[in-house]
Amino acid sequence: MKQYKELLVKAHEAQEQAYVPYSKFKVGAAVLMKSGKIYTGCNIENASFGATNCAERTAIFKAVSEGEHEIAAIAIVGSHNEFTYPCGICRQVIAEFMSEGDFIFENAEGEMKVIPFAEMFPYTFTKVDLLKEE
Repeated sequence: MKQYKELLVKAHEAQEQAYVPYSKFKVGAAVLMKSGKIYTGCNIENASFGATNCAERTAIFKAVSEGEHEIAAIAIVGSHNEFTYPCGICRQVIAEFMSEGDFIFENAEGEMKVIPFAEMFPYTFTKVDLLKEE
């Protein structure tokens, strides 16, 4: 639990770096890799909205670019009162690098919610599906 609180602190720190001139919705993420290293990311908007990158993917891409490929846990915080959950594209990217572990969320009141991977992703499409023979 202490490590999860550290992840939330790092996610909040990353959130402060968000570039959100259009939505004003700041999101921060921190991924704990199985190696023990932590990588952070924020959302980065673009005038061409399709070029926008979410905080989760920013953190994951930083980790992968450093040779890390196995996520143990991910913390996500947003700038509204409710919990901020990953979008569909982020869920697919997360599923590529995480097969177990926990999602950690915190709302504006400081309430923490932990959701296990299997509960958050009851069905995933991964590289295993590409290897299945008919």
